[in-house]
Amino acid sequence: MGAGDSARVEAERQLLVRDAHAQAARNAEADAARWMAAYRTEKRTAEALAPLTAHGYHLLADRRWPGSRHAQVDLVVIGPSGVFIVDTKAWADVTVAAGRVFRDQVDVTDEFDKLVSLTLDTEAALAEIGLAPGEVHAVVAFAGKKNIRGEVGAVDLIGDVDVARHVLKRGQRLTANQVNSVLRVLTEFFPVVGAPAPVNVTLPEPIAPSPATTLDIPDLPSVDEVQALHLESMLAPPIEEWMTFLHPDQAKLVRRSFGGPARIRGAAGTGKTVVGLHRAAYLARTRPGKVLVTTYVRTLPAVLKNLLTRLAPEVADRVEFVGAHAFALRVLKERGVAVRLDGRKASDAFSTVWRTSSGDLKRLEKNADYWQEEIESVIKGRGFTVFEQYADCARIGRKRRLTVDQRREVWNLYTAYEHELRRLRVNDFADVILLAERELQREPLDGYSAVIVDEAQDLSCAMVRMMWAVAGDGPDAFTLIGDGQQTVYPGGYSLAEVGISLVGRGVVLDVNYRNTAEILEAAGRIVADDQYTDIEDAAPIRFEGGGVPSRHGERPMFVRFDSRREHDEALCARIRSLVRSIDTSLGDIGVLCSTNGQVQAVQNLLAAQGIASVNLLEYTGGQVDAVKVGTAKRAKGLEFKQVLVPWTKASLVSPATVRALEGAESLLEREERERRELYVAMTRARDGLWVGTVRS
Repeated sequence: MGAGDSARVEAERQLLVRDAHAQAARNAEADAARWMAAYRTEKRTAEALAPLTAHGYHLLADRRWPGSRHAQVDLVVIGPSGVFIVDTKAWADVTVAAGRVFRDQVDVTDEFDKLVSLTLDTEAALAEIGLAPGEVHAVVAFAGKKNIRGEVGAVDLIGDVDVARHVLKRGQRLTANQVNSVLRVLTEFFPVVGAPAPVNVTLPEPIAPSPATTLDIPDLPSVDEVQALHLESMLAPPIEEWMTFLHPDQAKLVRRSFGGPARIRGAAGTGKTVVGLHRAAYLARTRPGKVLVTTYVRTLPAVLKNLLTRLAPEVADRVEFVGAHAFALRVLKERGVAVRLDGRKASDAFSTVWRTSSGDLKRLEKNADYWQEEIESVIKGRGFTVFEQYADCARIGRKRRLTVDQRREVWNLYTAYEHELRRLRVNDFADVILLAERELQREPLDGYSAVIVDEAQDLSCAMVRMMWAVAGDGPDAFTLIGDGQQTVYPGGYSLAEVGISLVGRGVVLDVNYRNTAEILEAAGRIVADDQYTDIEDAAPIRFEGGGVPSRHGERPMFVRFDSRREHDEALCARIRSLVRSIDTSLGDIGVLCSTNGQVQAVQNLLAAQGIASVNLLEYTGGQVDAVKVGTAKRAKGLEFKQVLVPWTKASLVSPATVRALEGAESLLEREERERRELYVAMTRARDGLWVGTVRS
């Protein structure tokens, strides 16, 4: 090294140190500016939300991201309308289009993935106390923006000026006690951010940031405006507490993942339908494609759709509700398959062939309805195409035993009926299902990521196969919900016939949240000696009970009258007495009958007494100030504070009458079905039950 070279090298090194420190200073200055911008924007968002604290809301600010040492969560809002995880962005040029977010010209949609994951983690933490998924919302608030409305996946995009309105618009979801329970959990789940890291003394003194440009932010809503918004949200239709909070086991079940087809079962009142609704919303949030929810009762889908719209409006367009027959008809129409459904002509066709049938079946059972049910539920309900299939089947749910020769007579009646249908060029309801199933086997249907079947025990074997063809065997793709004890239609099936195995994927709900212990005990007595078959096991099962009751109430009223006039007067008097109660309105009362003729008679009776009513055929799940009147079958999936069951047959509540039927299998089968219908009607009652009979 020459003279002076070591000094030159050291000088160059010091210059590099100078440049490094200068770069560190510039980086620190930029970081400080970003932190200051974040401070200003987060403060503005907090100021916009602060008036909510006067209305039962809590703000958790500057909390640590769970599981991270450095990441922070700007704000967590907890209050009557749910939980909102708020991330504030100070982006000057932001565009939301076609489900994507652009900053300037750069697609930044993927930046929100971590926020979605945090929402799911928060839902899991709150499932421990029973908060349903869907009550936790991810929100990105853009500083200084107004009238931004967008959604990317599960993240709501909003201007910070409108963030309070966004929180309040969901209405009253949680009670004060529920808010406190959530607050206790989330205070621990989101720890307080610790002290900032110390300044590294090896660096020069921090450089003060340059004066920031003032953001042009529109005026935030005033305290008076927020109060008005809060009052408006409180005046919105109330959401029942059970729609938001579930038992912790149920909340976990909503989020549970199954490796294939699964089933949720439990007695009446254990919350199966509510769990199914929450699960539909959860699947819609967490996977692509639509979720299909179907059931046998054609009026129930409209009610379920209305409930989900109130429960989870953000995914209402991704969950489709449709009855099994309506779905099949739509498939056939879309595929161009001609079908002429005519129930009346189909019934006439059966009557024609029955009149000319052999006398063997008539001597065995003279009631033609029994044999029509045999064809609809056993032969066509399973989709049999050759006699050998029918000759070997178990005829689940049918008590009368048939020899092979007798089955051949039934098969001859069936083939004659089919020929008559073809001659008349009409189809019955079973044809619609079989034709649609055939179409779906020929060409599978795309667009659905999951299928949920409610009241699965009421569907036919062919209906379940059809829905399974839509869903497939993927994880969480097919969920069956139901209870064999509530089967009210003739016949039955087993999942083994369908080809579905549920090993390790069946869940039983055993706590009754709807009925009082007194209602549950009274309903249980009606079916205590009966047997039923479950879709997982074709063997007859004794009544298992209605689950463990969670509360007590008044004893049900079983009242017998000497005349129809006395019965009807008492029915109307009972309704008037109920609505005088401070917590019961006409819309909280259900009058449930055994036939459509009785439904019309009740509505005529109430109209003559000036009492408003609505037929369950027309009820869609919204609030109505009218007594709801319908058959027990139409009431499946629904509940009422008070239930009245008029004109009940004495034989349904008299064990002595039941014993007298022993040996008459078809009558016994019909009586058991009628008792199960009465059981269904009685277990729709949450608080009170009235059952009226008239002496014969």
